[in-house]
Amino acid sequence: MSVELNHTIVHARNNRESAEFFAELLGLEISGEWGPFVAVELSNGVTLDFATTPEEHITSQHYAFLVSEEEFDAAYERIGRRGIEHYADPYRRQPGAINHNDGGRGVYFMDPAGHAMELITVPYGGWPAAKA
Repeated sequence: MSVELNHTIVHARNNRESAEFFAELLGLEISGEWGPFVAVELSNGVTLDFATTPEEHITSQHYAFLVSEEEFDAAYERIGRRGIEHYADPYRRQPGAINHNDGGRGVYFMDPAGHAMELITVPYGGWPAAKA
């Protein structure tokens, strides 16, 4: 069996709020709830299991998601409609913009718990020659 990521726990001030924020922004659905977790499943079967954690124990993490051009358009429209601060760069020096790194598009924004989220349409370094 090959090694695959199955799930990861994402600390949140409010598990439902963070799961709904993420799911609605990317056009996904909450896929389950058990114990302290509210899960959102990605298209490759990996789940983000949002767990309510005391705010003082939340360490900001970075989560980057490879999305299609159409998914990017839809998510970026939602970002704009909701007035979510967003940036073309991870240092937040280019507000209200997207980047065009590696021939694609990308955007950075924060989730309700303070995690740095990134959407990209082309992986870092570009697509392998076979995919180009």
